[in-house]
Amino acid sequence: MNYLAHAYLSFSNEEILVGNLISDFVKGRKKFNYPEGIQKGIALHRAIDTYTDTHEATKLAKDIFRPFYRLYSGAFVDVVYDHFLATDASEFTEQTLKEFSENAYAILDRYLTFLPGRFTQMFPYMKLQNWLFNYRTRKGTESSFGGVVRRARYLEESETACLLFEEHYQLLRGYYRAFFPDLKSFAHTMYNDIIKL
Repeated sequence: MNYLAHAYLSFSNEEILVGNLISDFVKGRKKFNYPEGIQKGIALHRAIDTYTDTHEATKLAKDIFRPFYRLYSGAFVDVVYDHFLATDASEFTEQTLKEFSENAYAILDRYLTFLPGRFTQMFPYMKLQNWLFNYRTRKGTESSFGGVVRRARYLEESETACLLFEEHYQLLRGYYRAFFPDLKSFAHTMYNDIIKL
């Protein structure tokens, strides 16, 4: 999952949300440099990623992107899932997504001293371009595909991903619908277990 889902699956816990969003920028044992609550968010993020990668619907969604993007197919599927979460009326209305996004940025602002350097560099662009909210739109989603390419060492273009997204839109939405309720249930159970530790 990408940034929106990780924020959403933090279940309104501020330190969990911070850890969940910075996890990809915190390698290995460096997680122990953070307060306990943020460490738990990092652990939740990693559990969510493992579950996502092994879910059958995700494997099928990756097959759409794999011939063109190979090992990076999962990164494009993560963005696709955030698009469908942002447009999922059972999870968000447009207004509640807007409020959720603004609240997530406000939380990160309060925890700026804990954000890793690379995340700190990226965060102003996330806020300015309102990434979390703009997953609702095709344009915002396609811009996020471009972000995958910019961060990847061996990718040169995202135009093919945009075309695949449009061509297989309904199929990908079906995979999201088969996947996300399972993930939400898993993440909620993991959250409850992690909070008790």
